[in-house]
Amino acid sequence: MTGQLFEIVPNLSEGRDPETIDAAAAAVERTGARLIDRSSDAVHHRSVLTVVGNADQVVAAAVALAGIALDRIDLRAHRGAHPRIGALDVLPFVPLMRAGLPEAVALAHRAGAEIWRRYGVPSFYYGAASRRSERALLPDIRRNADWAPDEGDVMRHHSAGAIAIGARDLLIAFNVELESNDLAAAAAIARTIRERNGGLRSLRALAFPRAEGRVQVSLNITDYAATPLYRIVELIRALAAARGIELLRCELIGCLPWAAVEATAAYYLGVSNL
Repeated sequence: MTGQLFEIVPNLSEGRDPETIDAAAAAVERTGARLIDRSSDAVHHRSVLTVVGNADQVVAAAVALAGIALDRIDLRAHRGAHPRIGALDVLPFVPLMRAGLPEAVALAHRAGAEIWRRYGVPSFYYGAASRRSERALLPDIRRNADWAPDEGDVMRHHSAGAIAIGARDLLIAFNVELESNDLAAAAAIARTIRERNGGLRSLRALAFPRAEGRVQVSLNITDYAATPLYRIVELIRALAAARGIELLRCELIGCLPWAAVEATAAYYLGVSNL
């Protein structure tokens, strides 16, 4: 492939109906974009797709997914652990090859405008795509329900809500499940390790309940070189052990850069020549 390559990582507010996720996957494939990963979670009631393609393909895939979400997901009846503002909740554009953030920003704005024109679903722009400094961080958009959207002239679509459309560099979504049902302990660990509370650089962390009496520390790592996975896992292990809790397992959502795998293998296995 000689041209520019982009990734989108749409988060759909549906994790329990495989037919809806199958329909979303089929809609992506009809655009010529490539679906390289899909992950669904019934407790979070959320699915995450990883899609790659050229500029036209990822924009077409984004618009198609907005249509699927509008047709098949009614946010008024949605109940799940993960916070959300829309049926197609989050839609980041990521430059992968021969492209940079300015090109990803242009695609994010192009997709938001077309989704509004075609479906009447408004959007907020975040990350590098934000048009207002106070909207750069996705959590701030979630917290401010009275903000008017950046794209569209209604606050929310009656059933599909709104979409947070962004442009960013590669991000790792990673969860650590604890052998405990103590949500307060998991929340305390999340507060300790995340950047905005003085923890590890580039790390966002929240705590969620899981099925079967477990809790989870849910992580977004925006700079895996500055804050490698092994450092995060070992810090969570130590903080949990101090509370008499064991680490049960880890879960990757979507894909991650090979460099992150190499760094983790070098730490745990002493293998540095992958």
